Amino acid sequence: MLMLRNLVTSLFEHEQIKTTLPKARDTARLAEKIITMGKKGDNGARNRASAFLLKPTVLTKLFSTFAQRYAERPGGYTRIHKFGNRQGDNAPHAILELVDNPRDLKWEMTSRAVGWELLKDKLRTSSPDQLLNEGGDKALQVLRSERNMSVEEKGVLRSTTRWNVQKILRYRDQNAITELSKKASNYADELLATPLAYKSVHEDLKEHNRFAPPPRRRAGDRRIGEERPALVVARGALAPGFKTRTKSPVYTMENALTEGFKQERA
Repeated sequence: MLMLRNLVTSLFEHEQIKTTLPKARDTARLAEKIITMGKKGDNGARNRASAFLLKPTVLTKLFSTFAQRYAERPGGYTRIHKFGNRQGDNAPHAILELVDNPRDLKWEMTSRAVGWELLKDKLRTSSPDQLLNEGGDKALQVLRSERNMSVEEKGVLRSTTRWNVQKILRYRDQNAITELSKKASNYADELLATPLAYKSVHEDLKEHNRFAPPPRRRAGDRRIGEERPALVVARGALAPGFKTRTKSPVYTMENALTEGFKQERA
């Protein structure tokens, strides 16, 4: 029981933890009850939550931040993502997170899916150069229309993506759809501009060395505006200051820009 109390306390402190799947399920069940106590806000609920949690700072966060965030949500405050098996004993791993937290994985993945599908729909009628010259898009209009559509209807988004959009926007505030449209638009612009930027850099490199390989983007490279590479997140390193060492022979964009800068200075 002390182990589960520690897991619940860590979940409230970091809002994302990685543990085994059975522990994640038991922790989620207890966390749901504690958040319900925080929404009540009376002295009895505060005393019971204080006796369960192991850190006083988390208690303050429970009755202020979480109580306001989940005021309109009737339940389902946690989400479990299966994360493969642990190396060694092959135990099933999982990431347990609080819904609508600042680093919500479902929010990030849904925004990327929306950006990808919006870009795919535009490329059916326009070329990449035309889209870059036009600038701007109608992501907000598409999200507002798709939000009110049923799963069976046909639209710009796939039925699964539309269902995820409706789920993540159901209990958020009115500004959430605007934030989601901005993230989707930024990701679509990045998908569109990255190949063209790599092509331009490769042409500059060939002026100094005609045998220079074209720069490529690795699967784990960080996106524009992100503090951690995607590979670090995929490995379960959810701490902000976590660092990892990766060795790859791929000629990356960063190496290409660094080499070009050194050649210009020389």
